[in-house]
Amino acid sequence: MANLKGRVTLVTGGSRGIGAAIVHSLVANDAVVITCGRGARPDHLPNDVDWLSLDVSQSDQVAMIKDHIENRYGRLDGLVNNAGVQVEKTTTESTDDDWDLVMGINAKGVFLMCRAFIPMMAASGGGAIVNIGSISGHHADPSMALYNASKAFVHGLTRSIAVDHGKDGIRCNAICPGWIMTGMADAAFDLAQDPERAKTDALARHAAGRFGEPQDIANAALYLLSDDAAFVTGQTLTVDGGLVAASPLQPGLF
Repeated sequence: MANLKGRVTLVTGGSRGIGAAIVHSLVANDAVVITCGRGARPDHLPNDVDWLSLDVSQSDQVAMIKDHIENRYGRLDGLVNNAGVQVEKTTTESTDDDWDLVMGINAKGVFLMCRAFIPMMAASGGGAIVNIGSISGHHADPSMALYNASKAFVHGLTRSIAVDHGKDGIRCNAICPGWIMTGMADAAFDLAQDPERAKTDALARHAAGRFGEPQDIANAALYLLSDDAAFVTGQTLTVDGGLVAASPLQPGLF
């Protein structure tokens, strides 16, 4: 288990999927957890988790959560930028509204949160930032143009923060999930002409023999937040069951 007892940690997008798994894992490891999302507080959250309803793409709302954490806790030890959305369209199909939504939350939201909290973390001796990127930031998924681009931004920002703010005691890394079984994955498979065949084919490409679960990403986040990763910064950690390690030749045919 990661030693995160008493560490004040903020997770964006903690209402479901990967974010919810990270929140519950942090609670199980005795961290002090704050999380947020655009909707109402979800019923599954433990009572001692601090919830705020807000949109991370809005500067004034990020300022609000910063003030809340500063006034209530006085510091922030860990930040997990997990909030994200996707739109299943190509470049030419994507609208200005699609751009504002996807880049607003996935890219600008991560930037705003990091910009807001790096000074607070530095003032108390440093901390760890974990950004949720994607294998799609390295390898483009079809009909996911804005999502792919937004995750590439996250990877680049992660490296810049590590380089620029290491002197402040800040470590910054990104996790690149592969096919993790959430609603977003189901929406991506639904783009295929035959979703079930697409899912079967994708499964065959996983060396681990299964798709990922939100807990797989939560486990990686706990590691990167902990002192076990004290010498790890500026990295993109792929957690995909071996998917992108393989040749494009379909397993079993050779």
